[in-house]
Amino acid sequence: MSKFHHPLFHKCVHVLTALACTGGLFFQSAISAGALTEEQEARLETQRAMEVQSNLVPNWPTGPLVGAEAAILMEAETGTILYAKNIHEREFPASTTKILTALLASELCEMDEVVTFSRKAVFDTPRDSNHIAMDVGQALTMEQCLNAILIRSANEVAYAIAEHITGSTEWQDFGDVMNARAAELGCVDSHFANPNGLPDENHYTSAHDLAMIGRAFFANEMLCKITLTRRLEIPASDTLPQQKLELNKMQIIPGGEYAYEYLVGCKTGYTQTARSCLVSCAEKNGMKLICVVLKDESPTQYQDTISLFEYGFANFEKAKIAQLETKYNIDNTGLFYSGNDIFGNSRPLLTLSQEDYIVLPKTISFADTTSQISYDISNDKQAAVIFYTYENMPIGSVRVNYVANQEESFVFTTVSEDELLQEEPDKPVIYVNKTWIMAILILLASVIILRFFIYIIRKNFAFPGKSGRSRRRRRRRR
Repeated sequence: MSKFHHPLFHKCVHVLTALACTGGLFFQSAISAGALTEEQEARLETQRAMEVQSNLVPNWPTGPLVGAEAAILMEAETGTILYAKNIHEREFPASTTKILTALLASELCEMDEVVTFSRKAVFDTPRDSNHIAMDVGQALTMEQCLNAILIRSANEVAYAIAEHITGSTEWQDFGDVMNARAAELGCVDSHFANPNGLPDENHYTSAHDLAMIGRAFFANEMLCKITLTRRLEIPASDTLPQQKLELNKMQIIPGGEYAYEYLVGCKTGYTQTARSCLVSCAEKNGMKLICVVLKDESPTQYQDTISLFEYGFANFEKAKIAQLETKYNIDNTGLFYSGNDIFGNSRPLLTLSQEDYIVLPKTISFADTTSQISYDISNDKQAAVIFYTYENMPIGSVRVNYVANQEESFVFTTVSEDELLQEEPDKPVIYVNKTWIMAILILLASVIILRFFIYIIRKNFAFPGKSGRSRRRRRRRR
């Protein structure tokens, strides 16, 4: 038996941890107590001098010069990128990988499923890495596993989750599941080789991709709540001889040295090569932002993250399209009209979604944006989507919906680019196919007029028939 799995070892670990817990959050000062080395200071100085691509956009708010080699600030709902520094640079994610592992577990498993630890899951975990000293044959529920990887970043638990989901004895098979889900979430720079982020040349991602994964992760209230929990507590059971009691070392959560009051959730990561990484989410005044910093130093990753959140909340705001758009509607009502009604009573055909918004820097106005309409829609309740950009940077979109119960009453069509330029240069327009509408209305009018004339003729003229012959017979008999 490995000395790390000896019962005496387990008892010592839990006694020491329990003593630490009763004495307070002993890890809080451990991270920031040591000063940065000259090498770390030099690395940060070099990385602060790197170009921030979003700062090059005309009239875009100037963002902070962070020490991370790569960083992104993204609005969670629209995916609008507010701050960009080397966001597609290939980086090692370390334990921030676990947000994808946890997301998959929450999507594919029930929380009461039992996860049993294999020899491979236990012994493939380096003893000098994060773990909670699980042994072969022991078991946790999936909910306990998620707590272990998000609160204590336990690597052997991530391996066990991977084996449980794939049903394989090889946790490596989980990489295919991770890469498929990452692609669905919009990742373009990533390849995941393991579920925990332990060093592997074939395991990499980018700030952009972690933010895209974060959009799904931070939309899950349960996962967010777990990341903010101060302490991992797993009681002893039939499948777990000793209780597990561990502290959350992330210093940006409530009670931490760099606690951020608007924090929604977070996950840190560190390896010698990846350096300090942090993926986090914060919400203030109805705006939810996701921040990723990669290849940073500790505790600078917390300081950089908070600086980016403060920059985002201070310089950007949500703008409801239906209240601002005038190129597509009449009198700012949010409704499209046919514009031509032979009965003199125009009726609304389409409406801009009242829920959709874009994210605008406070340094520009809505009039500075550019819009483009797309009819490539699979939803039967939508006619189109209008996409908005500023200096080629996507800032959100709005759905164009059919008005209820009128979908089948009108026929819409698109026009060629040449026709658009002739009609309204540089101005996207939704066109109503008036030829179809007029043809239908003329046909209906013809039927109505024909029936009217038949009624008049029958009322005013008597035609010989059965009733006329009967009257003549009665006259003869008299």
